[in-house]
Amino acid sequence: MKIGVMSGATAAVGNTVDSIVTFAQMVEQRGFSSLWMANIFGLDAITTLSIVGRETSAIELGTAVTPTYPRHPTAIAQQALTASAVCGGRFTLGIGLSHKLVIEDFLGMSYRQPAKHMEEYLQVLGPLLRGQPASFSGEIYNTHLTLDVPQAESVPLLVAALGPKMLALAGSLAEGTSTWMVGPQTLEDHTIPCLSAAATASSRTAPRIVTGLPIVVTNQIEEARAVISKELEIYGMMPSYRAMLDREGAAGPADVALIGDEQVLRKELNRLRDIGVTDFNAAIVPVAEGDVERTLSFLESEI
Repeated sequence: MKIGVMSGATAAVGNTVDSIVTFAQMVEQRGFSSLWMANIFGLDAITTLSIVGRETSAIELGTAVTPTYPRHPTAIAQQALTASAVCGGRFTLGIGLSHKLVIEDFLGMSYRQPAKHMEEYLQVLGPLLRGQPASFSGEIYNTHLTLDVPQAESVPLLVAALGPKMLALAGSLAEGTSTWMVGPQTLEDHTIPCLSAAATASSRTAPRIVTGLPIVVTNQIEEARAVISKELEIYGMMPSYRAMLDREGAAGPADVALIGDEQVLRKELNRLRDIGVTDFNAAIVPVAEGDVERTLSFLESEI
């Protein structure tokens, strides 16, 4: 299991381009395999990671994730291919539906037929990311074009998938999934079997499972639980994440977070390895001064 780190979901990394570049250079030097960036209501993740790509040389850079509804699939394909060219082929595109609250209430767009939207979106986006023409006529998208981005390599595509329909799409039309707030039992019993079955049925290679979870190495267990519960409270309220937490039997984000000393968290990481997670995406949530470095040092020892 490869180990990467998250930026953009918690305050541990900072929220400026310069701070993310500095953090990326540091974790690359320490041997981490990947840096992931959430696309929320601040910096654009693809643009930021393109800049990071110019300032790094080896680390994989990926979005976790960029919402689909506000961006036509051809537009996001151009962005992703450009990022690939800038990063020397180290860019991975993670996409997701976002949430009804964001798409309808914040943006004023329709969130109708989310599974149909994603299926057609992937039919257009997938070929373009592989450097092939897109020719698709559907209910939502009617697209026929080819992109020519010099020096771009094929861009790996991950889909944020939680329910069965989305997992089937991720397994059949993408390279895998990028999850957030999905606990180990749900991954083992639901996510990985559904995803793998879809990939097998479509004659695709074994899917990639990038699992994002809050983590902190600390001896202040209750304090950490309180901080995570407060900072990440919104994720326990959104219906899609709430469904995964309920499936796990978790009251909130703190119940799926990795919290404890090095020995405890080593067991947690080993469990994720054993059930088939291919990449751990560590969202570090510090409680006290020194927690970020202690957590990074522990994760570095597990690479």
